[in-house]
Amino acid sequence: MFNPCSRLILLVKSFAIICSLASSAWSADLQTGLDAFEKGDYVTALRELTPFAEQGHAEAQYNLGFMYFNGEGVTENKETAVKWYTLAAEQGYANAQYMLGGMYYVGRGVPQNNSNAVKWFTLAAEQGHADAQYGLGLIYANRRGVPESSISDATAGKWLTLAAEQGVVDAQYLLGTMFYDGEGVPQNYPNAVKWYTLAAEQGQAEAQNYLGFMYFNGEGVTENKETAVKWYTLAAEQGHANAQYMLGGMYDNGLGVPENKETGVKWLTLAAEEGHAEAQYGLGFMCLIGEGVPQSYSNAVKWLTLAAEQGHADAERYVGLMFYKGDGVPQNYSNAAKWLTLSAEQGHADSQYTLGVMYGMGRGVEADLVVAHMLVNVALLQGNSEESRKPIETLEEEMSPAQIEKAQNLAHACYQQEYKSCLSLYKTH
Repeated sequence: MFNPCSRLILLVKSFAIICSLASSAWSADLQTGLDAFEKGDYVTALRELTPFAEQGHAEAQYNLGFMYFNGEGVTENKETAVKWYTLAAEQGYANAQYMLGGMYYVGRGVPQNNSNAVKWFTLAAEQGHADAQYGLGLIYANRRGVPESSISDATAGKWLTLAAEQGVVDAQYLLGTMFYDGEGVPQNYPNAVKWYTLAAEQGQAEAQNYLGFMYFNGEGVTENKETAVKWYTLAAEQGHANAQYMLGGMYDNGLGVPENKETGVKWLTLAAEEGHAEAQYGLGFMCLIGEGVPQSYSNAVKWLTLAAEQGHADAERYVGLMFYKGDGVPQNYSNAAKWLTLSAEQGHADSQYTLGVMYGMGRGVEADLVVAHMLVNVALLQGNSEESRKPIETLEEEMSPAQIEKAQNLAHACYQQEYKSCLSLYKTH
């Protein structure tokens, strides 16, 4: 006999079986797409994941965003990447929130917008996304897109610490720098060493360089030149110019390693070729006096000029002197005065003295007794030998009392501005 209740039960069971089968097929196709994405088979991933992304599956949407962002399996399209990332991010998908934050931060695929970057980074960071925590810490540290009311160095430290604790190497390095400088956190050299070490052990060259510096000087750790050499070497081998410069000096002077002039010159040269001004100056000076390298005025001029062009005051002085004497270059008093002026205006006492003598003689510059007196006097005030006084006595024999008073007043004014820009000061009086 027909039982309507039994039929209803059968219909319900059949519907459940059909739904179960459909769900299994849906999951299987989705998994095929996800597996293809992981394997880098982006053509298959695009075909399999697009329907699910359109139906609202967050991971599928994120993966499509990735493919459009990088041009994998599709023509690169940052705007379409933003579309898919946004849909996934709005569902709370942390990776998509992070990527979207980054795109707003740099203005890629969307107009640059720091506030939106902060919004999406924050949502991802609050879910524990390490790179988002780092990005957010960086934004707070740089005060970009953060409301004035919420600006806080401590907030930058908070997010960077969370990222650093998850092993984000740049966060570890930046946190080490914050502890070293006392920005956003109380200054603490041992903590700086801790974070620099973690970053350095991951191969971060800047952290290795700073760790070498701290061991060299005994800041936050017991001074240890050998350990300094270790960290400087690791950074130098990655092309870090300052580490190469420091390593060159340590080999040259036998600090932490057996003295080896040849190896010292090797590292100094690499740093100098990278544009490191101190290394260029050091190498130029060695060429000038023939220490560790064959004496060569032409090489000395080359390296010293490169350093001088970066504003290195000592290099400017030596280039000036080489033009003055005609060492390695044709003698040229005007060029000598040019370089000595640049050095003197930075407060270099020896350059001020030499330039003062040149003004007194009218050599390379128009003679000016007031300027000459002022410059020689300023050099004397900075501790030049008492012999510096002799030109002053000679100058005063030819100067009026008014000129002497003016020169003395200018020297005093120059002293008050830390001996810098003395010639500029003269021009305004």
